[in-house]
Amino acid sequence: MTKKAQEQHIPLAERMRPKSLDRFYGQNHLLGKGKLLTELIEAGQLISLIFWGPPGSGKTTLGAMLADHFNLPYVFFSAVLSGIKDVKEVMAQAERQKKLTRTPLVLFIDEIHRFNKAQQAAFLPYVERGDIILFGSTTENPSFEIIAPLLSRTKVLVLNPLSEEALSAILDDALADEERGLGKKKLSLEPAARSMIIDYANGDARRSLNTLEIAANLAKSSTVTAAEVQEALQQRTQLYDKSGEEHYNLISALHKSLRNSDVQASLYWLARMVAGGEDPLYIVRRLVRFASEDVGLADPQALSLTLAARDAYEFLGSPEGELALAEAVVYLASAPKSNRVYTAFSKAMQDVEASPYEPVPLQLRNAVTKLMKNLSYGEGYEYAHDSAFETTDMETFPERFKGRVYYVPGSLGKELDIRKRIDWWESLKAKIRSEKAGRKKIPGKEGDSA
Repeated sequence: MTKKAQEQHIPLAERMRPKSLDRFYGQNHLLGKGKLLTELIEAGQLISLIFWGPPGSGKTTLGAMLADHFNLPYVFFSAVLSGIKDVKEVMAQAERQKKLTRTPLVLFIDEIHRFNKAQQAAFLPYVERGDIILFGSTTENPSFEIIAPLLSRTKVLVLNPLSEEALSAILDDALADEERGLGKKKLSLEPAARSMIIDYANGDARRSLNTLEIAANLAKSSTVTAAEVQEALQQRTQLYDKSGEEHYNLISALHKSLRNSDVQASLYWLARMVAGGEDPLYIVRRLVRFASEDVGLADPQALSLTLAARDAYEFLGSPEGELALAEAVVYLASAPKSNRVYTAFSKAMQDVEASPYEPVPLQLRNAVTKLMKNLSYGEGYEYAHDSAFETTDMETFPERFKGRVYYVPGSLGKELDIRKRIDWWESLKAKIRSEKAGRKKIPGKEGDSA
């Protein structure tokens, strides 16, 4: 296949991605005389950046243009499609390259918020040493989704939805460009058609160009009409791109509808994804994640039910198995919600990252050799089942984290029962401590400290 033939299969939105800043529309608060990005460019300084904004606002495009302007090698990763192992391999290459050429690598992580805190922390030493310049894009608030050490080493740029004027200019460029756009077709847009595309785009350049491309293919004359745009909008759900932005938009809509306990909207977004040809096993993987992250212990049955939905789909296939996914969606949306286990585990991981080599207390170690016994391994261990209370007040935290509280159960669903259980065990431990203290105060009693 020739290069020209290959380019015909590339979506218009990708072909029209601007290569230079003078063809980049919108975000005037970042670009222009005296603005941050312009100042960085004029100063010849490139720093690690987080691009925060809605889909289609230019996050990836800006990152690529900056790397190109500074003539730096550029690697793009999706946090959804790539694992941290892949990223670490690239960072190791960047480290070697920096030693040889003194040139950093620009590493762009799309949807960086989807990496967990431990994964995000892996970037820190490479950013600090200057082996990489990190660009991250996110549609989520970085204050909540990006770890503080990484935020302190980057600059957050807030991108806004594109204005009607910017979207109109982008459409004009696509209609005029004969090399990458639709210029050879000599098309124009009926004013009502232009307004319809811009209204539907809702500030998203990619969405506007995708609609224009379909409408242009439907056009019966040199003027694209509102009726043809309307038909294009109806066809867009049939052209679901499983590896593109719409893929992420729809799964995000499903996830957030579930989180908001909206059963009806959740079913709608599920139907959109299924109708668009999304892999049902991808959907069910996201449902399993939702069950553990957003429903959690408020309803532990949610995790079992979503795993059962996976098994049912694998057993039945489409379309019968899709009903199992719908059942899981209804259950998850209507279930009580709690992210307290997710939050608790994140806090525990932060402590581990801050102090990864805290020694295991001696009383928790197994003395499997004579040397270990001589070193007091196992000394002070109290076997819970030997206690009348089936528990002890033995310390099981490293000394540094003694008394730390990570998990605080909520008051919905099963977490209310878990709260009662935790309180019950804590009351027993307090009783044991009280009894021990009482025995110590009575001379001659077993356990006398004198």
